[in-house]
Amino acid sequence: MVDITLVIPIAGLVGLAFAGYLTWYVFRKDLGTPEMQEIGDAIRQGAMAYMRRQYTTIIVISVLLAGLIAFLIDPKPWVGLAFFVGAMASAVSGYVGMYVSVRSNIRTAAAARRSLDEALKTSFRGGAVSGMGVVSLSLLGVAGVYYIFSAFVFNDRPTDEMISLSLDAAIGFAFGASFSALFAQLGGGIYTKAADVGADLVGKIEAGIPEDDPRNPAVIADLVGDNVGDCAGRGADLFESTAAENIGAMVLGLAMYEFFVAQGWSHGDALGWIFFPLVARSFGIFASLAGVLTVRLGKNEGRDPMSGINVGLYITCALAAVFFYVASYYMLGENYLYFFGAGLIGIVLSIVIVYITQYYTSGSWRPVREIAKASTTGPATNIITGLSIAMETTALPVLAIIIALLGAFGLGKAAAPAGVDPDSTEALIFGFYGTAVATMGMLATCAFILATDTFGPITDNAGGIIEMSKQPEEIRRRTDRLDACGNTTKALTKGYAMGSAALAAFLLFGAYFERVAAKTGMDLSDAFVVDLAKPDVFVGGLLGAMLVFLFASLAIRAVGRAAYDMINEVRRQFKADPGIMEKTSKPDYAKCVDIATKGALKAMVLPALLPVLVPVTFGILMNAAGYDAPMAVGALLMVGTIAGIMVANMFNNGGGAWDNGKKYIESGNYGGKKTPAHAAAVVGDTVGDPLKDTAGPSIHVLIKLLSTLTLVFVVLFI
Repeated sequence: MVDITLVIPIAGLVGLAFAGYLTWYVFRKDLGTPEMQEIGDAIRQGAMAYMRRQYTTIIVISVLLAGLIAFLIDPKPWVGLAFFVGAMASAVSGYVGMYVSVRSNIRTAAAARRSLDEALKTSFRGGAVSGMGVVSLSLLGVAGVYYIFSAFVFNDRPTDEMISLSLDAAIGFAFGASFSALFAQLGGGIYTKAADVGADLVGKIEAGIPEDDPRNPAVIADLVGDNVGDCAGRGADLFESTAAENIGAMVLGLAMYEFFVAQGWSHGDALGWIFFPLVARSFGIFASLAGVLTVRLGKNEGRDPMSGINVGLYITCALAAVFFYVASYYMLGENYLYFFGAGLIGIVLSIVIVYITQYYTSGSWRPVREIAKASTTGPATNIITGLSIAMETTALPVLAIIIALLGAFGLGKAAAPAGVDPDSTEALIFGFYGTAVATMGMLATCAFILATDTFGPITDNAGGIIEMSKQPEEIRRRTDRLDACGNTTKALTKGYAMGSAALAAFLLFGAYFERVAAKTGMDLSDAFVVDLAKPDVFVGGLLGAMLVFLFASLAIRAVGRAAYDMINEVRRQFKADPGIMEKTSKPDYAKCVDIATKGALKAMVLPALLPVLVPVTFGILMNAAGYDAPMAVGALLMVGTIAGIMVANMFNNGGGAWDNGKKYIESGNYGGKKTPAHAAAVVGDTVGDPLKDTAGPSIHVLIKLLSTLTLVFVVLFI
């Protein structure tokens, strides 16, 4: 029989080859008029300059931390090396996505001169380069690290020890990916919102000029920010998501491996439980590939671009379900149907989360229209209504996750062989593995979902290029329709990412406590007990919740400080050079780009280091003081994750609702643009922007970072 794990390298290489094909497809498109090319070049140069400076900072800090890990953490120095490889792989994935996106925007704008269908295919396939590249690199990175360490570094150890040590090294890879992603997401988020807030408040409200007006000195910085936040940042984010969740599932698979070896299975057959997450992710690449190719509109210009994307999503989900059945059948034993059911729960949850997010962030439904209506009585009522909607948005996603989690856990326990006590440690392990399989199901469509996210800033930039180069109104209407669709897909991606993080949190808890049991010799059933009635454990939970709010505070404050400088610079230019408004002279775009760059790089370091320093310091001090440090840190991880899920959902969906409340008015409702209602909605959007594009997405990465960090440093708490 053919070894099904061969699909792992095949899928990774096919995914990279397909990303190469998509790059060729996009790059052969024309670049439009000279005026369009001038603007596109300014965006590209600003984005790539920022990326070089940001990743220089990331590399320096990563080298220092990798050296520390290599010195402190066994097996020395391999975990530190894997950490550095993971950090660099995450950085490369973000850079590749950025490289293509800042070259796709101009080509999308040029394609819009011919048809909406061509513009959609150009922008979506440009976004899919990032989606396919990120997921393929993550798959090959995790599999490559494991295979290299098991085949060449620990190959002289007994099989069980070799697997455990190789997984420890792979955990270092995931931690590195999370660490790099937090810097990329946080720095990009600070940059984009500082520019956006400055452009909106001074341009739209004070000067009364349209969005993307070439007279606004912050407009290029704003367009650059869309890329560094939503392309590079989210690319690194989802790279670390897939890496962390794959490795967390593999760690749980180790417990399944040990159970079935004890039942008499051969080592080769039992390894299927460890490799299943990688195989499932591999099949997801093929499903996403087919979905990307089906996104189109045809000749019907009146068709909603979102309908073409939805068709691709449904095809991706259907194929993912078929492939999931194949992987379950070949790898998960005689009760594979239970695990297949858990995988279906994950796939369905991904669709449900998308629709819940769409309900709260689309202008077609009650929440956004309620915010728009509240804007008619001023900024205060807009903020009050928006805040209440933001809090409300936590309810439905959490209910959906609860149902999915309980269903997947129950199916996992039901898959235990006959004779296993439902209340035993073994049954608990099967339940945890069921949640891991559900997470793999939800992430099966990850490449397609990331394509929809990167599609957003590409279309936003294309609209800006069309506006600034003074193209005909008909072309602007096409890019406006794509931009509105892109705003929705960006919000959906954040909801999807947060939903997958919440579902994965349970499997990552399980992976942490499995490592605690392995390192201490504790019985696994005892390791899973976190008693909040103990004061040392309770304070760990308090610290975890506080960490989320402090981190969010620092991220939002960083936007405020950078925006302060941006606003003053835009005002200064308008005052110093009246010719800007009269269109007789050009604003200094480069100065605003430089302000956003310096502000983001300066402000991102402290909040990015905070979630590393706090848990490690707390665990070491608790251990030195004689407290139950592994359980105290476990409480920090669990409560911090729960608080993070709530806050990130509130920020992401609430900010999206504020944004589309403004756009709902701009489409002609409640008087349209240049009305008091519109001015109030712009203020609300300004509040929501740093929530949905800086703090919210960064908290999603923070949650994963806490999980991978505690997995790496658990030996210091014992």
